[in-house]
Amino acid sequence: MKWWVDERYPHADVIRVVLDTLTTHKPGSLYDTFPPAEAHRVRQKVEFHYTPKHGSWLNMAEIELRVFARQCLQRRIATEATLVHELAAIEAARNTVRATIHWQFTTTAARVKLAHLYPSPSP
Repeated sequence: MKWWVDERYPHADVIRVVLDTLTTHKPGSLYDTFPPAEAHRVRQKVEFHYTPKHGSWLNMAEIELRVFARQCLQRRIATEATLVHELAAIEAARNTVRATIHWQFTTTAARVKLAHLYPSPSP
């Protein structure tokens, strides 16, 4: 976090960090690592955003990244400009057809598969 604040994005007003695990990073981690004044300084520029514990939007983002990887990123691309051009073409094509994610794991299937996670009502 300190590297982001001091070197990577020194002119940013705020750095938003999206975390997919509720227990990975917390502001208190800065105070465990740095002296209080330094931790406070870094903390003032960092904003933590935690994904919902059972949220699916992160899964959707991962699926979209996988689409890009399958269509473009599994081969050597010589320049950054070529990569940007190819990714933009894939994005435009997906946006044109209004591509969606078709979930195959239904609520009914989830209830069967995950039944062991939920308590059974007493008879």
